[in-house]
Amino acid sequence: MTPVHFSFTSAFMLGLTGLAFHRTHLLSALLCLEGMMLSLFIALALWSLQLEATNFAPAPMLLLAFSACEASAGLALLVATARTHGTDRLQNLNLLQC
Repeated sequence: MTPVHFSFTSAFMLGLTGLAFHRTHLLSALLCLEGMMLSLFIALALWSLQLEATNFAPAPMLLLAFSACEASAGLALLVATARTHGTDRLQNLNLLQC
């Protein structure tokens, strides 16, 4: 495994472990998701460069666009949660209550 592959694989795994074990606040969960998406973006960009496939070149940009949409939806949920519940702690949220 090359150092470049190791770096984005470890970045993805750190984001995944942060999402799995440190879910106290919604903002920290969103940051872990964003880190995972950015490591996937780097992996796809490097993969398309290594394969020299011109038909696969727009895939990292499409992933980056979806990542931006995911981030904006997550921040909108964060603002709505902070306004209704007063905090972004995930233990205080009960999604079954209206």
